[in-house]
Amino acid sequence: MEFDDVLAARRMVRRYRPDPVPAETVEKIAATIRKAPSAGFSQGHRLVVVTDRATRERVAELAEESRYPEKWLSVAPVLMVIGVREDDYHDRYTRPDKLIDGKEIEWPAPYWWVDSGAFLMLIQLAAIDAGLATGFATVRRKDELKALLGIPGDVAVVGVATIGHPREDAVAPSDTARLRSMRKPLGELVHHETWTAPQENRADEKRAG
Repeated sequence: MEFDDVLAARRMVRRYRPDPVPAETVEKIAATIRKAPSAGFSQGHRLVVVTDRATRERVAELAEESRYPEKWLSVAPVLMVIGVREDDYHDRYTRPDKLIDGKEIEWPAPYWWVDSGAFLMLIQLAAIDAGLATGFATVRRKDELKALLGIPGDVAVVGVATIGHPREDAVAPSDTARLRSMRKPLGELVHHETWTAPQENRADEKRAG
């Protein structure tokens, strides 16, 4: 797919067909972990791929699927539990080439969480490129999920990405219209050079032209 087509198809889907996804496709999507950005190449990303039906149903239970209008976590044929190991970042930034005045940097933001968001986006884009749909759910009962999947104590669970074939009614026209009506103007979100009002930006552009 062309990138513009992939980007246009990027949305959170909560309605799937139960049809299985080919194993090679699942592995290709999971392999994006090797391309995911991480501060200083810390490589703190972790992933548990779940396709077994019984395990998927248990993961859905721990993610409290019952909170939603209909089942979707347990229906999606592939669940990818995204995790991150913060210690990998500290390990990397206490190496000689990353020390500042002999000390680890003062982190301006917890980049392990920032990088996890970037990794989630890679999973989504790879799945969409394969003609699939994706969603994301947080997990409140994280300790139980970690015990179920054998996730080590030093790996934090970020959430669960769902992957599968979308139902024909995956995105209702009314939902699309509602979201479009809520979309904020680009000028309210993007500022150029300084944080000036959108109309001031346009005036400056006219004068520059």
